[in-house]
Amino acid sequence: MSPASVRDEAPRFTAVVLAGDRTPDDPLALSAGVRYKSLVPVGGRAMLLRVLDALAGSPQVGRCVLCGPPREALEQDAELRAGVATGAWDWLPPGPTPSTSALAALRSLPESEPVLLTTGDHALLRPEVVEYFCGHARTAGSELVVGLARYDEVMAAFPGMHRTGLRFRDDVYSGCNLYAFLSPAARGVADFWRRVEGERKRPWRMLRALGWGTVLRYLTGRLTLGQALERLSLQLGVRIGTVLLPYPEAAVDVDKVSDREYAERILRGRVDPR
Repeated sequence: MSPASVRDEAPRFTAVVLAGDRTPDDPLALSAGVRYKSLVPVGGRAMLLRVLDALAGSPQVGRCVLCGPPREALEQDAELRAGVATGAWDWLPPGPTPSTSALAALRSLPESEPVLLTTGDHALLRPEVVEYFCGHARTAGSELVVGLARYDEVMAAFPGMHRTGLRFRDDVYSGCNLYAFLSPAARGVADFWRRVEGERKRPWRMLRALGWGTVLRYLTGRLTLGQALERLSLQLGVRIGTVLLPYPEAAVDVDKVSDREYAERILRGRVDPR
């Protein structure tokens, strides 16, 4: 069955956008002259609003839940304030970490709803990326689906940009901050995320939860992505799969001043980087 036919028969995704600020006096926010990271303008528009635009442009997405920014941030942006007031978006206060925010948001939603989780700094997200990921996630045969891009394609499209590579035997991948939760059991994975979220820049430390044998295979270049997903699925009791995205910009988030500068350059010459 094609992703399009599945989409026509299935309920639309509820999108959860993690937009909490974790660091007071964030260098990126300070450089842009705003108080909150999610309100940093990229291409003349707050990057959180760019994410919301992309989600609104995809028929795969129904309602949208903002987990953050803090209430006082909403008061500083007329469009965000109006969107929450009119019910265009629901709002939840952010937790102390991304994983606790995600877990609270997931627990607030009916178990029957498929959930798309992304982040407020995904400033280059586009409706077609959302559409591709959600459509293929539905047909992946998994309960939790993670969006990835091939690292070499990202670097070829955006030379000089620093991205963390997940190096497996079969290929090197970049995360894309797109996650589809397609079963009630999948939502419990947010608790595993809570335990490992501080290690996202050190993949081998994340793999410690799967045993030191898995870590050794990873460090010696003998672990494939499929093997890692199989071990993780068995450990967590949830079928985990991936969607490889043919959009290199899906791997670009705006977390640092240099990221913003790079994203601005991409937008100024907006051409499809494929």
